[in-house]
Parts: sequence; structure tokens; C-alpha cells
Amino acid sequence: MRRKPEEFHDGAQDGLTPLAPLDIANIADFDELLAGYSLTSFGGRSLGEAAEVLQAMVTDPDCAIVGTFSGAMTVAKMGLLICEMIDRGWLQVIISTGALMAHGLIEAVGQVHYKHDPRRSDEELYRMGYNRVYDTLEMEQNLDYAEAVFKEVLDRLDISQTMSSAILCRELGRHLAEVSHHPGILRNAYLQGVPVFIPAFTDSELGLDVANWMIQRALRDGKTVAEALTAMSINFNPFLDLGLYAQNIMAARKVGIFTIGGGVPRNWAQQVGPFFDILQNRLGIDLPFVRFHYGVRICPEPVHWGGLSGCTYREGISWGKFVPENEGGRFAEVYCDATIAWPILIKAVMQRLAKQEKS
Repeated sequence: MRRKPEEFHDGAQDGLTPLAPLDIANIADFDELLAGYSLTSFGGRSLGEAAEVLQAMVTDPDCAIVGTFSGAMTVAKMGLLICEMIDRGWLQVIISTGALMAHGLIEAVGQVHYKHDPRRSDEELYRMGYNRVYDTLEMEQNLDYAEAVFKEVLDRLDISQTMSSAILCRELGRHLAEVSHHPGILRNAYLQGVPVFIPAFTDSELGLDVANWMIQRALRDGKTVAEALTAMSINFNPFLDLGLYAQNIMAARKVGIFTIGGGVPRNWAQQVGPFFDILQNRLGIDLPFVRFHYGVRICPEPVHWGGLSGCTYREGISWGKFVPENEGGRFAEVYCDATIAWPILIKAVMQRLAKQEKS
């Protein structure tokens, strides 16, 4: 059917939001920049809208925020962003890859990462004890130093106690708080009472450090290498993590999620709604109806590859993980390198809240 000019609509009459040119000459800070972004298009708009959702999430007194982090963010020198969010009360739970926490531990104990010189081959880097993470180098000596720090913690643990990633991260944080004033994710999380979960704990330097510690004990007790590899003595139960995380979520009136990247941390965090549904439907346990009310995600993975890290919040609604937007859910997804978008987003919301406190 041909369109009729007399039936054409006007955006203002339909309540649409007008866009505005980004006037960079009249922008003084990151808050104003992202406010301007929100009235533009494409990736700029998504980052501007992320600031609005993050602001709503961190100022909602009923909301407990779960932060999930993957990718080489601490090697990329983004660790203090997590510390800032912890100290400002913007995170009540942290779920991370083990690698991110391991490299963050190295940073927290004063070790250094370096720029990669592309003139050196990876074979040469291996011989020199340099481990390459894209354009950055992690020295093998750093990993050895961090292992020595972790060994101090493990040596004083009661190994008759059942361990989990949250317990080990808490004890590492306690140790760092005792010996250093240098900010670090595990230290700051311990001081603020924020639990840190590493669901895939053995897939990390931290997991290998614990294995090394157990094998060393077994060899000292006279076992062969083959025996030591199958006689790791620590009692580690990852379901303790699941139970503690579920308790944290049950205690919250609302929950929000802030995600960098994807992977196991993101999915492990988001499965809590389906977990409660399963317990209620299959076991008849009366549990709260848990869904994330807010969500902010920065991840370059597009949805059309079909991978979980590209999964949208709307897709998560079908799994019972998120409150639909027509029922009050607020979500923002930014398809961008987190080392670009994340610092700008955090600084913008910090400035926005500081202005509100002054006014």
C-alpha cells in the first residue's frame, strides 16, 4: 500500500527522543561527553546509555551488583578500575577468571608488566622468560614471585578445612592487607567484604600454584611424581562457591550485573536465576524469583557468531536470567574494547555522581 503524506507521523508527537549533534567545544568532562554520546548514534550512543544504566544501578539502594571480569584486563593495567568500583561500593560480588586475578596479584605485590617489542620472536621470548599477552609481557619471574606469596598463605591454612575459590581469594586478600598498603583487587575486596569467586579455578596460575604446593608436599612425604599427581591432598569443593554465591543473591532485594567480556564468569553469574527455578520446580523449595534488574556489558564479541559471550540480555530473558525491559529491566551493551570504553564509563559516572552530591 502506498504511503499517504497526510498519514505521516512526527517523532515528537509519538514521544520519540530527539538526537543532537555532539558539540565537543562545549564539553568539559567525561560526564558531559557521555551525556552527549547518548543523543548520538551507533557505539557512541550505547556507551552513553551504559552510563545512564550504571548510574541507576549504583544509586539504587536495593541493588546488589555482581561484577564479572574476563580477558587480560589486569595485564592491560585495568586492575585499579575494579579496585575503584569496590571501594565506591559499586560491587558486592566479584566473579572472575583465575588468570585475571593471578596477573592482578602480581601487580598488587609490586611487580611490573612491560610493552612487547615486536622485533623479538615468540621463540626468543620463551627462552628469555617473557610470556606474551598480545602486546604486553608477563615475566616468568613475576609468576614465580606470586607463587611464593601464595605459598605463604597456603602454608598457614588449616588444610583439614574444605576449600573453595572464595576462601582462597579471601585468604590471599587478608595476607595482602596485612603486608601491604598497595591497592589490589583481592586486597581491596577483602577489606570491603566483597567475595571473589573463580569458577574455573584450576584454569589459571593460581590453580597451578595450589597444585605445585600439593605436589611439593607429596614429594616431601616420599611419594613418586606419578603418585603425587594423583594424590593432591587439599579438599577443594567448588559447590561451596555456588552455595555462597546463591546466599548473597538471596539476601538482595534486587540484583544487577556489570560485565567485562564474557566466558565462564559471565555465565556462572547469570545462571543463578535458572538455578533457583530448578530447585523450586524439581525439589519444591520455596525460593525468591531472582532475575537481574540491571545489566551493563562491555564486550567486543558480536551476537551473530552464536557464542555465549555474544549472547544479548534479551536472549538471557528467555532463560529466566533477566527482568524484561517492559517490566522494569534496564540494560546496556557496549561492543567495544574494554580498555577504551571502561575507563571512560567509570570516570563519567564518578563525575556525574560528584556533581549531584554538590548540587
